Amino acid sequence: MKSNLKGHSLQAAASPHKILPQWLFSGAIRAWKANALSNTETLENTPNTDTPEPNPGSEAHSHEGHSHDGLDHEGHDHTGHEHSHGPVLNPDCTRELIIDVPADEVAKAYTRVTANYRRYAKIPGFRAGKVPESIVRRKFATEIRKEVIDGLLPERFNRGVAEMNVRPVGQPQVTELTVEADAPLHAKAVFEVLPEFSIEGYLEVKVDKPSVEVTDDEFKHELEMLRDSRATVEPVEEDRPLTDGDWAEISYKGELEGETEAAPLIGENSLVEIGGKDTVAAFSDALRGAKPGQELKAEVVYPADYSEARLAGKTVAYEVQVKAIKKRTLPELNDDFAKELGAYESYADLETRVREHMANRKRRNVEGETKDRLFAALVERFLFPVPESLVQEQIDTRLERGLRALANQGMSPEQMRKLDFERLRIAQRDSALAETKTSILLGRIAAAENVSITDEEVDHELQLVSYQSREPLETLKARLTQEGGLAKIREQLLKEKTATLLYDRLPA
Repeated sequence: MKSNLKGHSLQAAASPHKILPQWLFSGAIRAWKANALSNTETLENTPNTDTPEPNPGSEAHSHEGHSHDGLDHEGHDHTGHEHSHGPVLNPDCTRELIIDVPADEVAKAYTRVTANYRRYAKIPGFRAGKVPESIVRRKFATEIRKEVIDGLLPERFNRGVAEMNVRPVGQPQVTELTVEADAPLHAKAVFEVLPEFSIEGYLEVKVDKPSVEVTDDEFKHELEMLRDSRATVEPVEEDRPLTDGDWAEISYKGELEGETEAAPLIGENSLVEIGGKDTVAAFSDALRGAKPGQELKAEVVYPADYSEARLAGKTVAYEVQVKAIKKRTLPELNDDFAKELGAYESYADLETRVREHMANRKRRNVEGETKDRLFAALVERFLFPVPESLVQEQIDTRLERGLRALANQGMSPEQMRKLDFERLRIAQRDSALAETKTSILLGRIAAAENVSITDEEVDHELQLVSYQSREPLETLKARLTQEGGLAKIREQLLKEKTATLLYDRLPA
């Protein structure tokens, strides 16, 4: 009987559209990926010819009498197979492969797998290894069927795509599958490939390349920031009112107009610069001329573009108590100042080091921003279809990076579970699509330019990752080799090297 699997992927029930942070839920991401790739992953890799030891000591799973998390559709027979809905593939990048296996090879596979289950099966009333084959096949029908599929399809899939002279990207989806012990196996796999398109004219794509030289104004501003960081604040002893340039030490309570239930704004021993560029003018006007011990009221209207969103465009009625007048004193820029900052021999040494630091920082910023504009120009110049599976993978990467950042900011696992992942995926799609297009373009340009990555460059990158993650180098290599991460690192280095090549060619 032919299984009605059209439009579905032979994957476990976990949805490929949901992502959890790798550090969350005891490694849930790894478990999710392992489930999601249970069958289709083997289509992409050389199969293990050794039949793994089964676990027939547990009860065989029955599909009767329950639904698949909402995947039971009217008129759709789910008996005897497992699947989930994979991402909708881009038809312009999709290929299909028909796989047919003769009945005698299917029968041999069933016999081999069943014999392995007989060897380990624990069924009441029978000694180990003595359970009749018919009982083993009935008891473990689902598990045996899965192992037969995993044993027969991968090698034939790899051979088929090699004959088609294509390289699949993402996960193949099995949309038709007929598997019975004494009948031919029939399967249809659909998968995406990288698009064919011309990159002729990529050398003509140019963007402005700003100067990376540190200007005198930028250098002076940096020194003033350093100087400001070492400023001291001291009380003014003389009896006089506040004037511009003074710092008022105040306590205050503010009520937002029209928001009677909102919590008041309260501050104790706060410093406010009279006439300062970061001080709201109404505050300076109210405090100018006041003396310590004086209490006053001020109504402040905050501009619509005020940096604190809660106060932007709002009117606040303040009650203010002036506690003290203080003066802020900046240190002199001399050798003593340099030595106070760190291991600098003199002020001249400090200036040299500051210039070097600023030059490196500006070079990185300018190069990063210029590359981003160059990538955008390349994406706009070359139009081509993009495999949806690669876009989804990039969305996964962006979400995981964002979730890690939220975790570092203190978001708990319970709060993570409440996030609307579908909405987050939609919000990330445009950026992920642009990044995927850029990646494809850089790969094509790298091939045209004969850019390559040496083993030494990969080793250097691994040493950096090992140092940053505090994971021993050999352990890191072993893990990445097992997970396929080394190839991804090499690919990323290749594209970064290509991007730098294009950046260096831009006219200054």
